[in-house]
Amino acid sequence: MDTDVVIVGAGPTGLVLAIDLARRGVRALLVEKADRLFPGSRGKGLQPRTQEVFDDLGVLPAVLAAGSAYPRMLAWEGAERQGEWDMLERSEPTEQVPYANVLLIPQSRTQELLYARLLELGGTVRFGAALTGFRQDEEGVTAELSTGETVRAAYLVAADGGRSTVRRALGIGMTGETVDPRPMLVADLRLSFGAVVDRGNWHIWAKAPGGGVALCPLPGGDTFQFIAGFEDESATVDTSPEAVRTLLAERTPLTGDEVVEVLWASDFRARAAMADRFRDGRVLLAGDAAHVHSPAGGQGLNTSVQDAYNLGWKLGQVLRHEAPAALLDSYEDERQPVAADVLGLSTRIHRASAEGRGTQRGSEVQQLGLGYRESALSRETRTGLAEDALRAGDRAPDGPYGGGRLFDLFRGPHFTLLAVGVPLPAMESAEAIRTARLDAYEPYGTGLFLIRPDGYVGWAGANGDGLDTYLAAVGADGPEHAEDRVPADA
Repeated sequence: MDTDVVIVGAGPTGLVLAIDLARRGVRALLVEKADRLFPGSRGKGLQPRTQEVFDDLGVLPAVLAAGSAYPRMLAWEGAERQGEWDMLERSEPTEQVPYANVLLIPQSRTQELLYARLLELGGTVRFGAALTGFRQDEEGVTAELSTGETVRAAYLVAADGGRSTVRRALGIGMTGETVDPRPMLVADLRLSFGAVVDRGNWHIWAKAPGGGVALCPLPGGDTFQFIAGFEDESATVDTSPEAVRTLLAERTPLTGDEVVEVLWASDFRARAAMADRFRDGRVLLAGDAAHVHSPAGGQGLNTSVQDAYNLGWKLGQVLRHEAPAALLDSYEDERQPVAADVLGLSTRIHRASAEGRGTQRGSEVQQLGLGYRESALSRETRTGLAEDALRAGDRAPDGPYGGGRLFDLFRGPHFTLLAVGVPLPAMESAEAIRTARLDAYEPYGTGLFLIRPDGYVGWAGANGDGLDTYLAAVGADGPEHAEDRVPADA
């Protein structure tokens, strides 16, 4: 069996990558060793930048309908309420930032919606198919599956989690630290509504005997995420339904009988680590296979989605638009520094919370300020810019355009050349580029801005000098192959 890309692991990372490749006409085989999608709530917060990615991928309306705003925190001591507060700063949407706040939605629901979008685009997931081995050569990768199949592909992407079998097979180390040696339990519960717990708050018993616990209402129905810490580092965490019911009753005013059903449970110890490299020849690491985080700050799933979004367009350009294979070198160059910064942020938030120094989380967790100014793929040719000017490598802001928005213009697997206050240069027709002009828009200043398919400014200039060279480097300098064109609504 032949394909363009084998993706190992159908979590958020693998699903986002498969969606992005599908709309680019790239053949991808997404294999998942489990017989179904992940069933739990683990990564339950979608940051504003991830919502922008989902907007581009065509899944955001369904995600917004299934999610909700984060509830206010409510502190308890036993059965006594102690007061409410907001863990997150709340902002109003603006022209530049249409999705201003984190969205609460369990990971299982996010994955269901991503999977549905993948099916719409003609893709699928091969469940019950584990990667049992692989070998690579100068021309591609040969992957062996537990189904007995052998698959030949140009590239293989490991999106198979923190215990990645692909990473281990490559001998790539993980450098990091234990953020907190004490174990934690996380479970999804269906609760009957009594006199204590309601769905209006995220309930916290920080001083519960044996370790603090929290109950966060998940959107829709009667499901809550239950998180319990353990003060004893050597504690063995029992994830059986009976043990989860007992633990809840021991540490809160609820009784075990109020747990209608334990839907899913797992245990973990918070760790922060990053792969020593994100690429080995034709094999690339993404998501938790490349970096693992404390859940504090809601960065893990979101950073993983950004990995896939960064990698997807680059694979598409190499495989479908004859971009130099060296374009893939920019994946590690861009994503590894971002992952390192995010790991530090997650660790600081976790330790501050554990020490009772928790502070309100603001723009630092939203991932809107992450960029690639130092990347070799970011070319800023203008001079004399103000310190706060938009530059190559920055996220391209939204704003009004025609009867809609700039994000409507950017949406899709193409580059966008935006002229603000200057004329569009004459250029040869290239199906991979969409052009537009604004007389003025303050967030952009003045100039030409080539917006990459992942929504970052790749090249910026006062005129078209040097643009052709950049377009050739990213495979956007010629007509798209007719067989590779995707539907306009993709």
